[in-house]
Amino acid sequence: MGRSGKIFLVLFLIYLGMIAWCCFGHFESLPDVKKDFFGIPTDKVVHFVMFLPFVILGYPSFRSLGKSRGRKVLIFITVLLAGALIAGATEVGQSLTDYRSGDPMDLLADMAGLVTGAVLTLIATLINKRRTNR
Repeated sequence: MGRSGKIFLVLFLIYLGMIAWCCFGHFESLPDVKKDFFGIPTDKVVHFVMFLPFVILGYPSFRSLGKSRGRKVLIFITVLLAGALIAGATEVGQSLTDYRSGDPMDLLADMAGLVTGAVLTLIATLINKRRTNR
């Protein structure tokens, strides 16, 4: 693993810790925020933004483990599926607490963030590949 891979891995681990804190922290004392953002419930926007960086940080953390294109695709899919599992597990975990609740719409917002991050990562990877082939 190269230097950039190690940096991404450290950032990814910090990011995972922040997800855990955001999903299971006690936030009763925070001031109320606006209920919607351009007509979208604010908590759904938060869920989207929270999972948007998952693939963006996760894929570069492990991409160097794949030498062939096929292995890199497998790593990409594995990171995306890991994000989906973590998103699902956080919603189940929240439903088991007495201070949070699980919400299928939160999971949908998480998945939308994951897919958007995956598309952005794929676009960036293809642009980078095209530049290095010149």
